[in-house]
Amino acid sequence: MKHITDIFFDLDHTLWDFEKNSALAFEKVLKLHQVEVELDLFLKHYVPLNAKYWELYRYEKVTQAELRYGRLKDTFDILNYEVSDELIDVLSVEYIRFLPEFNHLFDGTIAILDYLKPKYNLHIITNGFQEVQTGKMKNSGIDSYFRTITNSEMAGVKKPNPKIFEFALQAAHTDKHKSIMIGDCIDADVKGALNFGMDAIYFNENNKDVPSGIKQVNHLIELKNFL
Repeated sequence: MKHITDIFFDLDHTLWDFEKNSALAFEKVLKLHQVEVELDLFLKHYVPLNAKYWELYRYEKVTQAELRYGRLKDTFDILNYEVSDELIDVLSVEYIRFLPEFNHLFDGTIAILDYLKPKYNLHIITNGFQEVQTGKMKNSGIDSYFRTITNSEMAGVKKPNPKIFEFALQAAHTDKHKSIMIGDCIDADVKGALNFGMDAIYFNENNKDVPSGIKQVNHLIELKNFL
């Protein structure tokens, strides 16, 4: 792939270990507010609900506020745990505040960034909220690797909308034929980039079945096989 000059990474679930850090943030915030639910049971229901709400959010079917409220409200409803809307709002805000305090990265993140940085211009494209993504990158020590960071609030649209890829390319002063997207979401990252005309590699940590022809790695260090 000698024509590639610029690499665009997703952040959550690709470099930054969202599920591990999220669990630690919930452990802190639930304990702080004396919410007496078993953490593992809470997460068992919250994780898929959060994924559902993020898919709705990507396609403009819920707002940011509805996502933040709904994923918690639905989880507590399933658990039959009575909680006021006021407390849900507090938990939502404090979860977002605590989340960047935890900084676990996927195995191989620093090693692959050290390998790639001298060879390519590195960038981030994320649908995550601007207020927390910067903190995540700074606290985990990876912010210095990236020349540009594009989030959906800047671009006004979310992956897989082609406009966010166009926005990111303009910010990076490059073009799609010299660029590649790496991320964990087939729809948002991989198909989004491919439909835009930009190459992509799927970070398939959980070894899911994927359509033939999709470039993929199961561990970040395997990116050396492509780049």
